[in-house]
Amino acid sequence: MIRLGMITVDTEDPRPLAAWWAERLGGRIVHDADGWFCIVRAPDAPVALGFQRVETVAPGKNRVHLDLDRSPDVDRDRMVAEWVEAGAAHLGRRGEEGFSWDTFADPHGNEFCIGDPH
Repeated sequence: MIRLGMITVDTEDPRPLAAWWAERLGGRIVHDADGWFCIVRAPDAPVALGFQRVETVAPGKNRVHLDLDRSPDVDRDRMVAEWVEAGAAHLGRRGEEGFSWDTFADPHGNEFCIGDPH
């Protein structure tokens, strides 16, 4: 059987990006290969996040991105403000009534979404 074990992000500087994601997700860096590859585990997450050093990050929008879920008890406006204060860029609100999400970019420009509870 094959299972999804990790989602890996290319970056020119893995360690600070891994630390940023670990902090935002309440996780920790569980492996640091001398700064060229870092693995983050978050509580109750079925997969790890990997951050690998590359010489040049591919330009343009990333083709794979993280979709995170916002808990029903988390206020949307407050959540957006907290992620922006932590260094994310809020790229906008998308979707329609009953199915919507906020799109962000992390400090290295990787896009991700945080969806409304559903």
